[in-house]
Amino acid sequence: MKLWIRIEGIKLIFAPMNFTLQNTDSKSKARSGIFKTEHGEIKTPIFMPVGTVASVKAVHQRELKEDIKAQIILGNTYHLYLRPGTNILEKAGGLHKFMGWDKPILTDSGGYQVYSLSGTNKITEEGVAFKSHIDGSKHFFSPEKSMEIQRSIGADIIMAFDECPPYPSTYEYARNSMEMTHRWLQRCITWLDENPERYGHKQSLFPIVQGSTFKDLRTKSAETIASFDCEGYAIGGLSVGEPHDEMYATSELVCDILPKDKPRYLMGVGTPANILENIALGVDMFDCVMPTRNGRNGMIFTSEGIINIKNKKWEDDFSPLDPNSSCYVDQDYSKAYVRHLFAANEYLGRQIASIHNLSFYIWLTGEARLHIEKGDFAEWKSEMVEKVQRRL
Repeated sequence: MKLWIRIEGIKLIFAPMNFTLQNTDSKSKARSGIFKTEHGEIKTPIFMPVGTVASVKAVHQRELKEDIKAQIILGNTYHLYLRPGTNILEKAGGLHKFMGWDKPILTDSGGYQVYSLSGTNKITEEGVAFKSHIDGSKHFFSPEKSMEIQRSIGADIIMAFDECPPYPSTYEYARNSMEMTHRWLQRCITWLDENPERYGHKQSLFPIVQGSTFKDLRTKSAETIASFDCEGYAIGGLSVGEPHDEMYATSELVCDILPKDKPRYLMGVGTPANILENIALGVDMFDCVMPTRNGRNGMIFTSEGIINIKNKKWEDDFSPLDPNSSCYVDQDYSKAYVRHLFAANEYLGRQIASIHNLSFYIWLTGEARLHIEKGDFAEWKSEMVEKVQRRL
């Protein structure tokens, strides 16, 4: 795929974004690398906070940069299209300037809403007709429209338009959906090749592997999208209700097929244990709303296990949220204090929990990277998976 802009009528060809594979673990398929974008480097493995509507819920951009140390965040094409709309984003100079974020951004394609809005949409070869969850107004996304919107948003990494089949799906449905996703990918690439970049920086397209949990379909999908030689690849259609064993088997199968010199992004996954297990299978990039969504409901992820901070047992526990001080920044806040904030329905409690959980997730993937570099990732991962699943 060509990456280009026009300046005063001159067509300039961009070089592809660069991913460098640095280390691999000898006892697993875990790997570390650096993905370079014009808004900064992304050191993998990496967890990416979800900023659906140009905001990571309950977290200030300054906290994302300075405290949480986020290297990249996500935006949602469907939601940003509805609010504030591409007209506002274009007037602002793109999402980076609109929300005051100068590091990399990834946007999904709106394809997941095809799945999540299944009760109000109509899927055809041309695209997806759907109603807004805000006011019921009618809209239509095609592969070309998704690319146009993501151009207006201006993310560094953009997703090809796809359909995410539900779980379970029949083999026929999953096959037809996968084949349409592949046809849509070609339409996405054609549109991007024919239309200029915006805002003076390059965008990197990631196609999405689909095929539900059928091994032959996932194999075909991975082989097909790998043949397009894009800057990176995403694995979609998982964490939608399938057992963890099926998720891991599918991730491993796909990672074994996708090019080793390109980043691999597992969409919407998941728990700390899910992330560690998938890193061991060769996945590089992750996102999930779990750290912030569960944090707002009182679930705290720590290096020793999971805390329900609303439980009375924490009422007079004045120890920090996590005994490992490197996991998070708000060491001054005790379990007792955060529990009090939730009991009093103070929003600060949800904010502290969200910041803590994001810090922990990014610490966890950062530690995975360190142990891959040290050569003892497999041993460390086995110990951590057991710890992070415990209920405290």
